[in-house]
Amino acid sequence: MTEHVRVAVIGSGFGGLGAAVRLRREGVTDFVVLERASSVGGTWRDNSYPGCACDVPSHLYSFSFAPNPDWPRTFSGQEHIRAYLEHVTDLFGLRPHLRFDSEVLRMTWDPRELRWDIETSGGRRYLADVVVSATGPLSDPKVPDIPGLDTFPGKVFHSARWEHGHDLGGLRVAMVGTGASAAQIVPAIQPLVSRLTLFQRTPPWVMPRVDRPISGAERALHRALPVTAQLRRGLLWGIRELQVQAFTKRPNELGIVEQLAKRNMARAIKDPALRAKLTPDYRIGCKRILLSSAYYPALAQPNVDVVASGLSEIRGSTLVAADGSEAEADVIVFGTGFHVTDMPIADRVVGADGRTLAESWKDGMQALRGASAAGFPNWMTIIGPNTGLGNSSMILMIESQLNYMADYLRQLDVLGVPPGPRGTGGRRVALDARPGAVHAWNRRVQDRMTRTVWNTGGCTSWYLDANGRNTTVWPGTTSEFRRATRQVDLAEYEVLRAPATLKRDQVTA
Repeated sequence: MTEHVRVAVIGSGFGGLGAAVRLRREGVTDFVVLERASSVGGTWRDNSYPGCACDVPSHLYSFSFAPNPDWPRTFSGQEHIRAYLEHVTDLFGLRPHLRFDSEVLRMTWDPRELRWDIETSGGRRYLADVVVSATGPLSDPKVPDIPGLDTFPGKVFHSARWEHGHDLGGLRVAMVGTGASAAQIVPAIQPLVSRLTLFQRTPPWVMPRVDRPISGAERALHRALPVTAQLRRGLLWGIRELQVQAFTKRPNELGIVEQLAKRNMARAIKDPALRAKLTPDYRIGCKRILLSSAYYPALAQPNVDVVASGLSEIRGSTLVAADGSEAEADVIVFGTGFHVTDMPIADRVVGADGRTLAESWKDGMQALRGASAAGFPNWMTIIGPNTGLGNSSMILMIESQLNYMADYLRQLDVLGVPPGPRGTGGRRVALDARPGAVHAWNRRVQDRMTRTVWNTGGCTSWYLDANGRNTTVWPGTTSEFRRATRQVDLAEYEVLRAPATLKRDQVTA
């Protein structure tokens, strides 16, 4: 079966659902949302490990057009965020547009017809005038290639693919990695396991997480007077906007924050040797600052060992660190992150010249205003290159990109000839980002990146690609990005035109 649609959205996390809501609000109803899983939620569906929660306050980590007065905690857990996304799906009538169990296997640009030909795992084919890729950078787990991993007799899984049917009670568990997931998993499973060994390549900076239940009175106030929730959100946003200068222009000012983080550690970690293992040697903020009031207390427990060296080899049930130390384990949990700078979806997108997006990005990801790649007309990405944040809510960046998407579609409508009855007589157009415009935008971003803490802080992080270039984070405020993506500048695009369109029934089987 083949179906022709105006827009195909890939993914049903925050980015994909946000795009779907915006399309409907713009009057576009001829679209589908292709989702490889059987339910919505994206990373908040896939990551269901013990202790999983957001490190951005609830009232800021939600859509401005869909406020939730009933968040139960100041920092919401995974189950509450996933429930929120299900609510958004129903509130805006998105279910008729959802196509579950439809993983995109390949999408190919047709330069003659000016549309995308999309093959899916569901056996259905889609022809789309525009593709909005919202697969997200935290969707495909990364597991390191450890020699001997295939010899391990126990259970092995990634934090984003948690094996809930496998009881960890009384077992020896190895946690590999010390990122945000590990900081939540360790306190959650430490009381259950007989022995927990944490393999740490680089210690993170950790600040307390000031989390608490939101009282019934607060929630009732937010329901009765929505402006109070808006004020709360605005205050949370404003504080983070003020913090950006230290991350992007004056990293040395972060030394005060480092002292606070060290005091936080000292309160829970009394052993000087363990404290030395857990003290980072890079500027705070270079890697994402973790928020947890339970991580350090868990590491101080007698059934926990911290190995200040990465896992280098596995010999049966014996795990060998790079420093030669050994530990026995029954279960290995990898908290080793995701394919962020080498997103697998890029291998499945074939552009105008027959090259894949991965081939186009072989020297590093770059996209005009974080959305459009040269040679890939009428294709845009949500949470694209250099749109990530180190201290605030990604929902703010997503909504800015949705503004850009909406204006992109308006420009196509203005430039094209609308179809007549039964889809006849129209003339499709496409916008292809000019290489010069992409390079100019990327050059400005990278010039600003040179003095940020992410580039100068002395660490190696997942923000950096294989060439050591930061292709992940936005080096400015969210309000700056919103201004930059308010509307499409047609001077940055080449306008492509196709002959009059065929009848709908000629392209739909």
